[in-house]
Amino acid sequence: MTTPQRLIIAITGATGAVYGVRLLQAIRDLPGVESHLLISEAGTLTLHQELELRRKDVEALADVVHNVRDVGACIASGSFQASGMIVAPCSMKTLASVAHGLSDNLITRAADVILKERRRLVLMVRETPFNLAHLRNMTAVTEMGGIIFPPLPAFYHKPTSIDEMVQHTTARVLDLFNISTELAPRWNGLGKAQD
Repeated sequence: MTTPQRLIIAITGATGAVYGVRLLQAIRDLPGVESHLLISEAGTLTLHQELELRRKDVEALADVVHNVRDVGACIASGSFQASGMIVAPCSMKTLASVAHGLSDNLITRAADVILKERRRLVLMVRETPFNLAHLRNMTAVTEMGGIIFPPLPAFYHKPTSIDEMVQHTTARVLDLFNISTELAPRWNGLGKAQD
């Protein structure tokens, strides 16, 4: 029996809850990919505020749902075979907890496990502008092997909606896990400049 590619997705209270939802939607029907979801209390508030979604609506998109207070869950152990973890969006509080190894809930414990096992951790940090504490915490996570991925929109593909910008970013994040989707066009080089 083949073990599926397990991907942990956490939604925290920063703005940009749509990224976590879109990631879940993108991998929901992919064969061989199993999603494990965590939503913080603040993440639940943001889902309601920004997307008018209830927690149970988002949980229905995942294969497995974990309670953020359950630090004894399977994803809290390095023996759990996961490809990696995406925190989308990642609040500055979660970033700081990961940077300092606090493991104060299942989100930060799972992130700590991913780092210690040398697996891929992607933090879609959401804040602007950054202060020095934010930058130092991002540096610390990067030095530990994590990837800081602010969901900044790209414009070379000429998006016509916010949804297209979200899809493009979602596709780029999934590329980091070798998960290919049809969410966004790929770059094919520059066209000829017009005079």
